Amino acid sequence: MKLFSLTLVALLLAAVWTESWGLSFRSPRSKCCYKDMFFQKKIPASLIRSYEETLPNCSRRGVRVELLKGRKVCVDPEEPWFQEYLNRQKLSNAVV
Repeated sequence: MKLFSLTLVALLLAAVWTESWGLSFRSPRSKCCYKDMFFQKKIPASLIRSYEETLPNCSRRGVRVELLKGRKVCVDPEEPWFQEYLNRQKLSNAVV
């Protein structure tokens, strides 16, 4: 019973410590775009709900885009249409 209690306390402390450092036990793989993933060529701006850049430690640079229906796809951040989308977003945020 003591070993069980000690293990439980150790796991609890590890969870609290990682939370305080902003770390997560979840895999960062879900935040990456990989070579074998299909990169969308062009998405209408009206279908984009949100976007986030991939993590720096990902093997391929990309942007994960969430569409209105919840589907997530990857796009190349250097694509001209995406750069135009970002510029429009910046302009609309600056006006507000």
